[in-house]
Amino acid sequence: MITVNIYYTGEHGNARAFMREMVSSGIVERIRAQAGNLRYEYFYSVDDSETVLLIDSWTDQSAIDKHHASPMMDEISVLHEKYDLHMKVERYVSDTLSVHDASFVRD
Repeated sequence: MITVNIYYTGEHGNARAFMREMVSSGIVERIRAQAGNLRYEYFYSVDDSETVLLIDSWTDQSAIDKHHASPMMDEISVLHEKYDLHMKVERYVSDTLSVHDASFVRD
């Protein structure tokens, strides 16, 4: 699994407005319905009201590539411009928990 964290930052509430339009326009549901999408969720920053975090997980790179080649990426780009957002991206490849690490996880 590949997880991409995208921190959207804007001014005057634009990151939150972007997130709301992504949801209300149906883009979020269409992304979640794409083959290989495992998670697509937004979160607000406690420390920075001008930042929204997107956690976006996919089964593999091929699924991400198909998503990036889809027409909805043009729609998303238009919204990035509309809300004048800046992005910081972090990418993670999942690994299993070690026995030691798992001892700290409460089910």
